[in-house]
Amino acid sequence: MSSNIKVSRAQRQAQTREALIAVAREMFLADGYNATSLDKVALRAGFSKGAVYSNFAGKEELCMAVLDSIHEEQIIGVVRAFTQDTDLDGRIEAFSAWAREGLGQPRWTALEVEFGAIARQSSYVATELVKRHRAIRVAIADLVRQVTAEAGIEGVDADQAATALLSLGIGLGTLRSLDQTIDVGVFADTMRALLSGTQA
Repeated sequence: MSSNIKVSRAQRQAQTREALIAVAREMFLADGYNATSLDKVALRAGFSKGAVYSNFAGKEELCMAVLDSIHEEQIIGVVRAFTQDTDLDGRIEAFSAWAREGLGQPRWTALEVEFGAIARQSSYVATELVKRHRAIRVAIADLVRQVTAEAGIEGVDADQAATALLSLGIGLGTLRSLDQTIDVGVFADTMRALLSGTQA
């Protein structure tokens, strides 16, 4: 009986956490990090401020969870493109189609930049952002190894390719958040060069 109660409490807490992340995501994207308070998030989500603090140590941790949810969606989009049932060129085209819609969304790019600036004052934010960027690079490197192996391509340094692609993606995403007319074709061309083992 007690184990069932514990499970239901754990489930309720997980649901509360997800609800807070969803509401905070809306508010952070609409109003920015600085303008969004935990009080406002709690009020809009229909919870007490104590419920926020029982799930997150503070606003920084809540925003990190929001960014995690955005990054997870991006990674799913990239993986989906590169697991299409087609050749490498077709997969790069599928990625380009995703990138035209998913790369450089103004609101989440602005949030990333605003939150990233906090890393100068917060060792927690700096450490967590470094940890996440490393994890993303590892995931991209694994994907590079997979797609090049399936395409029968040798000699590609997956770790270097992952660093180059992530850096280009961040830079291009920032540019496109300001100017949506910038095409992602350069990303696709660079990716073709990197994944074929030739120089861009």
